[in-house]
Amino acid sequence: MSQTTSLPASRSALTGAGLMVLAGIGFAGINVTLQWAGMVSGLSSTAVAFWQYFLAFIFALPLVWRQGLKALRTRHPALHIARVVLSAAGVQVWVIALAHVPLWQAIALSMTSPFFVLAGAALLLGEKVTLERIGATAFGFTGALIIIAPWSEAFTPYALLPVAAAALWAGASLITKKLTASESPESIALYLLLLLTPINFALYLGSGFALPPAEGWAVLLTAGVLTAAAQYLLTRAYAVADAAYLQPFEDLKLPFNIVLGWVIFGFAPDAAFWPGAAMIVLASVYIMNRETQARRAMGK
Repeated sequence: MSQTTSLPASRSALTGAGLMVLAGIGFAGINVTLQWAGMVSGLSSTAVAFWQYFLAFIFALPLVWRQGLKALRTRHPALHIARVVLSAAGVQVWVIALAHVPLWQAIALSMTSPFFVLAGAALLLGEKVTLERIGATAFGFTGALIIIAPWSEAFTPYALLPVAAAALWAGASLITKKLTASESPESIALYLLLLLTPINFALYLGSGFALPPAEGWAVLLTAGVLTAAAQYLLTRAYAVADAAYLQPFEDLKLPFNIVLGWVIFGFAPDAAFWPGAAMIVLASVYIMNRETQARRAMGK
């Protein structure tokens, strides 16, 4: 059963928010690591994807040792497969987008994912989508748009690809939330890493299966550790809090990515970054406080 019901509602909200923030930091670290792998180490995208998720699966194996084979038991294999297909498709679309769309713009457009999740949470999961949730998500997304100012650039059809990736990832997030009702976060994270491995291997094999150079293994190991940790934290967040409630905290990925890119690569953000980032943080803090106060008022 989902762990949402095993915690007081206010504590579940705070725990879910904290886990989502930690997952966002982990994913930002992954993005910087993958950029380093491609820009500095010169690794191909197919090699990076395979080793990233294969090593992440290896690092997640202690979950199997700790729980035994029950960590791999599932009553919904079709949902696991659908989740992996959506995740893999989102990654491929995202990679193509990054080859044609500026990074900051692509990240901002990917922030449309919460809108897809909000709609799906109401239609498919039966969650209540309040005006506070919609407003906070819209406010945070507006902050993302201010950072990128996409209206000031000439859009091409490639600019739609990050939105398509966002929709695919939103579908994967909704399936993740659906699975948390009956399966453990450990099982959900393991199945994603396990099933992604053969998909990524097929693509890697098709590109020639060139082994990474010696200096590339450190960055790949880092990506593997961060991927295992971030996927687990993300799944735990969905296990204790509503998918719609968690979406404003997804927006924190943007400032995390930009700050880490600034520190590691020296990609200094322009002046529009700061007010936009402030809006994203304020949206997340606002929705967390509103939800916590409402639940306490109801005596939960």
